[in-house]
Amino acid sequence: MQETTETAEPEAAEATGTAEAPAALRLPARAARALVLAAVFTCAACGLVYELALVALGSYLMGNSVTQASIVLSVMVFAMGVGSLAAKPLQRYPVAAFAIVEGALALLGGLSVLALYAAFAWLDLYVPALVVAAFGVGALIGAEIPLLMTLLQRIRRQDAGSAVADLFAADYVGGLIGGLAFPFFLLPLFGHIKGTLLVGAVNAVAGIAVVLWLFRRQIGRGLRIGLWAGMAAVLAVLGGTYALADRFEISARQVLYRDPIALAERTPYQEIVVTRKVALSGRPDLRLFLNGDLQFSSVDEYRYHESLVHPAMAGARGDVLILGGGDGLALREVLRYEDVRSATLVELDPKMIELARTYPEIARLNGRAFEDSRVRTVTADAFSWLRSLDRRYDSVIVDMPDPDDVATAKLYSVEFYGLVKQALKPGGRMVVQSGSPFFAPKSFWCIEKTIGEAGFATVPYHVDVPSFGDWGYVLATPTAGPPKLELPAALPGGLRFLDADVLRSAAVFGKDLRHRDVEPNTLVHPRLVEYEGDEWKDA
Repeated sequence: MQETTETAEPEAAEATGTAEAPAALRLPARAARALVLAAVFTCAACGLVYELALVALGSYLMGNSVTQASIVLSVMVFAMGVGSLAAKPLQRYPVAAFAIVEGALALLGGLSVLALYAAFAWLDLYVPALVVAAFGVGALIGAEIPLLMTLLQRIRRQDAGSAVADLFAADYVGGLIGGLAFPFFLLPLFGHIKGTLLVGAVNAVAGIAVVLWLFRRQIGRGLRIGLWAGMAAVLAVLGGTYALADRFEISARQVLYRDPIALAERTPYQEIVVTRKVALSGRPDLRLFLNGDLQFSSVDEYRYHESLVHPAMAGARGDVLILGGGDGLALREVLRYEDVRSATLVELDPKMIELARTYPEIARLNGRAFEDSRVRTVTADAFSWLRSLDRRYDSVIVDMPDPDDVATAKLYSVEFYGLVKQALKPGGRMVVQSGSPFFAPKSFWCIEKTIGEAGFATVPYHVDVPSFGDWGYVLATPTAGPPKLELPAALPGGLRFLDADVLRSAAVFGKDLRHRDVEPNTLVHPRLVEYEGDEWKDA
């Protein structure tokens, strides 16, 4: 590795920054410094995108965004320190070393999301692979700073404080742009895998091409040709992977689902997947998954939704509020009652409501419930929407996804149920889907305890839904005594699964499902658990 050491510059140039740069550079000193700081800006933006991409992928695949962010950020910050120390010997050859570091960072960072997705889908080794990827990216980011400082000093020497201020200013502003670009530009327009690959290409051009062009006379011809060829190879790998990314994503996603995928869409809120196969009975089995979690199977969804809705309808039911349930299946059960005057459904993701309206098989399942004139849909965060609510309802049905991350855990908090209580008319009834008392007993009993802490009298119950297993609910009312677990006196046309005998047995919990002594879940002290693989673990 050969680099010349022409670093001297006239004193007048150091004072003003306006004199011509040494012969080893292609631009005046001021322009050369601006170009290097622009590279710092761009590389910093790319580095932050890599961090956010790893955090977001972990949140999608594993749930619990707090845990995923903690792993990624702590490992990367540690690795940045290691990378900075490792770069000290490389300061003798800053041009070549920086070009090699940026090429490696562009390749590793650009491919990181795709590689981790593959590790999750085919190898079931996500967390170890995440630690390795985060450490590698962090170490390369950490190596940038001392090398960039050396390059800046080669252009025009400054005192250490001024040089650090210029470098960190460009670095932090670049981080701001990268942090905003990821959720508002890259993710919506290009998606997770393609967006990260595109950033890798930008990283390679900014980190290698700019520096190699500016300092080309400070390295030997053979090394210069090798570095340019390396950059071309990095761009070729990233470009080829970009071209194949869609096919890879389809293949990897299919590995995660047992049945053939009929539809897959990534929205700003979640990944929606619909699978379809023919069941042993000969009936089609249509399944909806949100972020990998099963929401219903068309073969037995009636068991879940009848058990969820009808106990809450045993009281007054003129005005009904459904929180969640964007597939329209709970809404279908509510609309079976002719004396329901209005049904308001609040769903965060407008794409889910659109799918329930327009996807033929889901629309057929929900009986085209959204076309009923009594229905009003609201696309909003249920927590925020309840805070500004100025009316009350006879019945509230809470059909939210399981609380496996921060965004959903707040919808199972004392504060949330307090807002629901304010939305209920005197004597109104609320029912909450509460997960499995068999697979997640601590979570189930925590939800029941939390509802009681919000001022409700509660009755927990559970039924068997074959696609889910044993599944639980909590019926609640803001009265002194617990509500009676019963069905309405006049059922609308009869039910396929639920009857008085099923409901009586649903209120009985065996020894293996016995009550757990748990604390309530609040916004400032979350107590709920998350599901990982085949075990439920404390969050």
